[in-house]
Amino acid sequence: MLRSRPFVKRGLVVVGHPTPPPHRNNIVSLDPIHHSRSYCYRRRAMSTAATANDDSSQPKQEQQHSLYPHLFEPLDLGPDIGKLPNRILMGSMHTGLEGHSIPSWLERMIGDSGHDDHNSLERMAAYFQARAKGGVGMMVTGGIAPNKRGWVGPFASQLTNENEMERHRVVTEAVHSVDIPIYGSFESVKPKICLQILHTGRYAYHPFPISASNTKSPISPFPAKALSKKEIQSTIQDFTKTAVLAAQAGYDGVEVMGSEGYLLSQFLSPRTNHRTDEYGNGSFANRSRLPLEIVKSIRAAVNPNFIIVFRISLLDLVDGGMTWEEVLEFAPALEQAGVTILNTGIGWHEARVPTISTAVPRGGYAFCTKKLNEANVVSIPLVSTNRINDPATAESLLKDNVSDMVSMARPLLADPDFVNKAMNEQANLINTCIGCNQACLDHAFQGKTASCLVNPKACHETELVTTLLPESQRLCIGVVGAGPAGCAFALAAAEMGHSVILYDQADRIGGQFNMAKRVPGKEEFHETLRYFEEQMKLHSDKIQVKLNTSISYEDIEQSKKNGIDKWVIATGVTPRDPKIPGQDHPNVLSYIDVLRGNQPVGDNVAIIGAGGIGFDVAEFLLYHNGTDKTHKDVSITEFWEEWGIDSKQSTRGGLVEPHRPHAPKRKIHLLQRKKGKLGANLGKTTGWIHRATLKAGNVNMINGVTYDRIDEDGNLHYTKDGKSKILEVDNIVLCAGQVEHKELQEMAVAREKETAGGSSIPSDYVFTIGGAYQAGELDAKRAIDMGTRLATCIHDDHVVQGKHVFQSPPSSEEKMFSLLRKFM
Repeated sequence: MLRSRPFVKRGLVVVGHPTPPPHRNNIVSLDPIHHSRSYCYRRRAMSTAATANDDSSQPKQEQQHSLYPHLFEPLDLGPDIGKLPNRILMGSMHTGLEGHSIPSWLERMIGDSGHDDHNSLERMAAYFQARAKGGVGMMVTGGIAPNKRGWVGPFASQLTNENEMERHRVVTEAVHSVDIPIYGSFESVKPKICLQILHTGRYAYHPFPISASNTKSPISPFPAKALSKKEIQSTIQDFTKTAVLAAQAGYDGVEVMGSEGYLLSQFLSPRTNHRTDEYGNGSFANRSRLPLEIVKSIRAAVNPNFIIVFRISLLDLVDGGMTWEEVLEFAPALEQAGVTILNTGIGWHEARVPTISTAVPRGGYAFCTKKLNEANVVSIPLVSTNRINDPATAESLLKDNVSDMVSMARPLLADPDFVNKAMNEQANLINTCIGCNQACLDHAFQGKTASCLVNPKACHETELVTTLLPESQRLCIGVVGAGPAGCAFALAAAEMGHSVILYDQADRIGGQFNMAKRVPGKEEFHETLRYFEEQMKLHSDKIQVKLNTSISYEDIEQSKKNGIDKWVIATGVTPRDPKIPGQDHPNVLSYIDVLRGNQPVGDNVAIIGAGGIGFDVAEFLLYHNGTDKTHKDVSITEFWEEWGIDSKQSTRGGLVEPHRPHAPKRKIHLLQRKKGKLGANLGKTTGWIHRATLKAGNVNMINGVTYDRIDEDGNLHYTKDGKSKILEVDNIVLCAGQVEHKELQEMAVAREKETAGGSSIPSDYVFTIGGAYQAGELDAKRAIDMGTRLATCIHDDHVVQGKHVFQSPPSSEEKMFSLLRKFM
């Protein structure tokens, strides 16, 4: 039987700090030195016997969870802080909801004067409240700068004064309005929310970055200036002031960002710290001085019930990063300084090793946290992180004593009800994060408001609301095409109360996702298909699915008689014809022939087109072994080998020579008409992974070509730099883009013109979405977003064909990023 008890680790118990006299907003009223020392002393001195006595006085749970007993065991952080209802920490993500510090005159200049107040944090409050209602017991905000030099981008969010502090109260009040039950008991607790203090250092995307030394990040255009000792002291004060303001705003604690290559990482690592004073000089004691002084200063300024989480880098994944011995020295020093919880950080942002993308196996970096746990150097809770996106993985990590908590960030973006679904044994209904980065991290690095490919409502909770409509407004809607756009529309429409008949000529739903899931590295796409299928079953009273069924224009014309009020066309895309002479040769295949049709392909292949589809086909032909994989088939050890990850952590930074465990199955030539880098339009934070994968597979990448012809032997003739060349290959695969498949919509428009507006199908009767509306790369993000948005308003009279596509207006931050780029 699991018990709710003070946090125990290896015979030690965290009992929190001595309870201070009553004082407003968690600000300390004790002597700072006495406060810090007594905190550390009491934790070290508590005996196992005392732990047992304390444990017996705690109320016992009536039962443990049948599937996830460790995940739903409460975590007691001691009498000052109290309990967490479960072991899930919602990790920090920059969403763009954190507000900004743009002066009003500049907002007017960039054209934002007519918009809602972007300084308001109401949207951020709704976002976190939704996760709290979904069962998350503890969450961390996106990064908030302690001063201007620490901004993520120009005029980014900061917490430096009383006015900024007051704006945050709406967030903490929204979170604390929720009660979260403790499983197996009649007890419930308030969720906790911590503000992340993030100083970007040389990663700042503005002209005034600072760092430990005069260096320049490879991912930022701006060189950084070394902090003087006076500026270091000011920085410590700024971190502390932000923590105090966070306490006043009602936050339960702060997370100090000490990893991922940001400012504190830059001090900790000899890669970026070349100082010769007491904050560097080759000594780790010196290099760790700044983060330790920051933690001590914060702890001295706040009350014992105020949580300090420190994000500690356990694996830098860059040359010249920290050693494991330094981690073992640093972790207990952080505990001594007053840290409550140690959260794991993996990799610098400039690292050339995937850390959170779908290429990373589930739990692929848990070994770092387990190693720290087994080292027995700290007694405070440890949090494992990165690619933990389902409750079974989380449970297994906790059961195996990898960590005391698990951090999930993007999985809770994808499904705010993740925790409740797991607790209710409905994991099959979880909308699983597929690690694509397209709408979250890619947006963050462009100054855009984040969202989620599989859940467009994320970060738009006040805008995309699917509430049940009155009976009089509910419609019967026919949807043609059960790809991502059609499925997303059908599910959102069902939530609104509409009845939906979903048609597809294929024998399964999912459209292009059924091809994408076969590509090595995209195994998580199976999860979105599973989610769509399970949700269709759940909403079977509202959604009829009719597969192996084609819909004609005549069917649409006659459907009014059958009670269908409106039609949505989500028929997707068809391959673009590159019009190369000789392309009708039998050795020439389309990407559909390869990914869906399983056509045999030879050992030497030319791929025409180097967009997302071309890269997918190249990876499929290189590494697909004839059997489709799911996430369960992906090897963590092979991932380590492929990317040169030192799982023994014997090297500085944790890197070794990479070794691909499986040889490429074919020789691939990847060609594109455009000059410049192949795959330039792939995801901002994942494109380099795909290029590196193809490079490791010895793919011959050729740009700036003109396709001349395909000869009678099936060989490709092309011109590059004015010279004619021939590629002698076994097969040529056409991946030259797509065009919209919107025949039904075009026929409806044409018929209305023919009849001078007297068509039996009016303009508010047929709506085209997804790839059928606008073809590009296989853009599931746009398709799912478009389907969801249309479903929320298709009942409105003003929504007609041509005026049925809706987007959020660009934020002030996005406009500032765009403005800055014009001067670069």
